[in-house]
Amino acid sequence: MRNWDALKLRYLQDSLPVRLGNLASNLSRIKSRCQNQANRELVESLLQESKLFIEWTAKDAEVEIAAELVELQVQLACWQYSWAKIWDDAEQRMIVMEQASIWSAKVLNMSGLLAVN
Repeated sequence: MRNWDALKLRYLQDSLPVRLGNLASNLSRIKSRCQNQANRELVESLLQESKLFIEWTAKDAEVEIAAELVELQVQLACWQYSWAKIWDDAEQRMIVMEQASIWSAKVLNMSGLLAVN
């Protein structure tokens, strides 16, 4: 079992943009790990971790960003709820991959980490 409290303490040490960047990275990992049938448990863990990242981040974000994060958290919860069915269906996994990629780009954009100064 993962020590979520230790992860939370470490995660909250980072600035909001870095936390959003970490969430975007997790979403990108969800996309890439869905390609291999052996990664079911890893992807399930990334879904849970990403939901927690949102929980720990949204309260510190501007209301518009927080609203987007909550929408993403609902999407992650829906995937998690239906994960066994999704994982066994290559087409459904492909949809998750596409949506995770879109969300990753969106969250990375929200982070401002790629903004040109």
